[in-house]
Parts: sequence; structure tokens; C-alpha cells
Amino acid sequence: MSAPLLAIEGLEAGYGAIAALRGISLEVRAGEIVTLIGSNGAGKSTLLRAVSGLLRPAAGRIVFDGEDVTAWPPEKIVARGVCQVPEGRRIFSNLSVLENLRMGAFTRRSGEAAALERVLGLFPRLRERLGQAGGTLSGGEQQMLAIGRALMAEPRLLLLDEPSLGLAPLLVAQIFEIVRTINASGTTVVLVEQNAQQALRVAHRAYVIETGSLTLEGPASVLAADPRVRRAYLGEEDE
Repeated sequence: MSAPLLAIEGLEAGYGAIAALRGISLEVRAGEIVTLIGSNGAGKSTLLRAVSGLLRPAAGRIVFDGEDVTAWPPEKIVARGVCQVPEGRRIFSNLSVLENLRMGAFTRRSGEAAALERVLGLFPRLRERLGQAGGTLSGGEQQMLAIGRALMAEPRLLLLDEPSLGLAPLLVAQIFEIVRTINASGTTVVLVEQNAQQALRVAHRAYVIETGSLTLEGPASVLAADPRVRRAYLGEEDE
């Protein structure tokens, strides 16, 4: 079996004296959608921040495509092929849709026009609003813009942090279909989601994080049927 695209080994990280991750080890293979589920404050977003280089781990290793990137700065990690769509979208409200998208291509030396055309093909609504200020878009459109901005760098690994947060059910379904399409085009995805039901439906494999530690892992379909997951994250009561 080939080496994983992303390997996290014994990762510990936190904020000051607060330990958010405790000895996390997991793998993501090329072509997968892997979801991380858990309650608020479990450490899911902290893990993505560490992989992105936004948070320096206290211990452990992060290996991407065979290279130890644990101490790399964020811009070098992006250039290597890892992009994160943060929780809350964080688009540039005063910049146009087109300007926001071009911000995502800052590591590119060529091919921006082709990347832009691919993104607009994936998000036709953004094509209609290229000159519009990002801050005037609806919540769903802003999420599309945030994902599109990350895709402008043509990442090999896309980290999505709560992409369905605050969206209406119809838009949630649309966003998850877009995640499937992105993955089908060859991009590996790590998905952090409070909507565990949708996340397990779209993912190949899943990890459950509780208070900074991994408690369960396996194929998404298996975890979706696990009584502990159904009770804790899918809102089902014991019979």
C-alpha cells in the first residue's frame, strides 16, 4: 500500500497552558474524503490549524507527501499543495468576487486564467457576481467564494472547516455535493463538520475526536451505524 498523502503522528498542540490535542495520530490517503467529527471544542479546528502551519505543535509530526512539514510556515505549506477554507469564510468583504479569487492564486506563477475558469465552472453563481463586493453576497455565496479562493491554488489537499455552518438546508446539500465534485476531480479533502450526518454521508473514512483525543475511527459508513456515534452526534436515542 502506498504511503499516505498526510500523516499525523503523536500530535500535541494547544493555546498557552490549554492542551487542545493530545497525541493525535491519523492518516489521509490520496483521493479520499476524510471527516473529523466531534463536539465544539474537541480540537478539530486546532488540528486543521496545525496542518496549515497556523499553529506550531508542541510535539509530534505532520508529514505531507513524504516531507516533514511540522515547522513550515503557512505560505510554504500552501505552495506545497495544502489549502484551508477556514470556519467563518473570512473573505475580503470590500474586494470584488474576482479580486477575492485572485487572492487565492498568490502562490501561482502561471495558469491563473485556467484555474479561474475551472472555479467559475464549479460555481456559476460567482461568474454572475465577479464585480460585486464579497461582503454583499449571501452566506451560501460567500462559502462558495471561500472554497473557490482556496481552489485557485489548485491544492492537492483541501482542508474544509465547518463549510455548512449557518447555511439553510438546501444550501447545505449543495455545498456537500460540491465537496463530492471537488474530490472526484482529484483533490483530497479533510472535512471538519458539526453536521455529522452529512459529513459521514459524503466521506470515505472518519475520525471521532473528543476532548483532544481520537476515540473512534473507520469507514464512514461503519461509524454512521455505530450506536455511540448515532447517539452522540446524529441525535438518535437508545431504543
